[in-house]
Amino acid sequence: MIEVFKNLWETSGIAAMTWQQGVMILVSFILFYLAIKKQYEPLLLLPIAFGMLLTNLPWPGGGIFHPEWFNGDINWAALGGGYHDPVTGAHIDPGLFDFLYIGVKMDIFPCLIFMAVGAMTDFGPLISRPSSFFMGAGAQFGISFAFVVACLLGFDPQGAASIGIIGGADGPTAIYLTSKLAPELLGAIAIAAYSYMALIPMIQPPIMKLLTTKKMRQVKMEQTRPVSKAEKICFPIIVTVVCVLILPSVAPLLGCLMLGNLFRESGVTDRLSDTAQNAMCNIVTIMLGTSVGATAIGANFLKLETVKIIIIGLCAFAFATVGGLIIGVIMYFLSGKKINPLIGAAGVSAVPMAARVASKVGQKENPSNFLLMHAMGPNVAGVIGSAVAAGILLTLFG
Repeated sequence: MIEVFKNLWETSGIAAMTWQQGVMILVSFILFYLAIKKQYEPLLLLPIAFGMLLTNLPWPGGGIFHPEWFNGDINWAALGGGYHDPVTGAHIDPGLFDFLYIGVKMDIFPCLIFMAVGAMTDFGPLISRPSSFFMGAGAQFGISFAFVVACLLGFDPQGAASIGIIGGADGPTAIYLTSKLAPELLGAIAIAAYSYMALIPMIQPPIMKLLTTKKMRQVKMEQTRPVSKAEKICFPIIVTVVCVLILPSVAPLLGCLMLGNLFRESGVTDRLSDTAQNAMCNIVTIMLGTSVGATAIGANFLKLETVKIIIIGLCAFAFATVGGLIIGVIMYFLSGKKINPLIGAAGVSAVPMAARVASKVGQKENPSNFLLMHAMGPNVAGVIGSAVAAGILLTLFG
């Protein structure tokens, strides 16, 4: 009987679990709490947490995900089932997340998410006030700041670029760039990016109050001019042509973003727009979230460099907000104090959360102040800006 229980214990997953796996399972429980109880980006944090949970549970046959098969070119032979461990010689079967991760590695999921974002985005506020581009560009300061800091802390240019893009406050862009430049860092970067996006209501308001005066925050902005349907249709086409001609590497992300927006604005593809906004977006979010969470394997995740990424990511978000606010303050004075500088903080591309935070802070200072539509201009400009920044980094270090 003792021998039976001994064999049962030795063949159980509990006996095979390492302390790193145990820690990551606890981290997944924390993410479950934040997603369900606190409702911090639950559509993303919940699948990420579950992917993290599954990948850190002991699995027979070599595991549910093998990140080493994706560092560099995809190991198609291993995915075909013909892989043997080079040390033990044991046969290793591919797991579920090995196949799902192909969508991340080949840029399918991030680009489809961008198509959904485009279908849900109204570029009208940006078109009516083109100066919003400057605030969106200013918010990209967090990317360059984080890149420099990451280099100083010992990361190579590819890793530093991947960490820096956290400052763009754009999860799909961070995943897109990291999967190409530094796939071994994807778990830490994705979790940092989405966690800080969820914490924008906590991160941004103190910085807003530090860099602006009460008088600035109380400014009521005039209603922007109406934007014609023709302008809304031409905008995604023109942006795609201009940006891709200048920076071809940005074509997948920016092209999908603008295609989704064209579905929305053309008026002749309502079914496609609805599918992109709802069914496709939901399906891809599930697959992207769980497969990204699966990259957070304990042995790879619990390292000093992960702590560095978390800290640099927080600084990147903070300095992205600072950059947007500085441009907002400059425009406040250049416009004769007609532009509320708070909307500059919305230049980070977390749509529409950053715009809502700017509007909420402004309304606290002046209850009759409604900044949401004004803040959406810099907000969507930030989406374009982060995609362009990713294209530049990919061109330089890819």
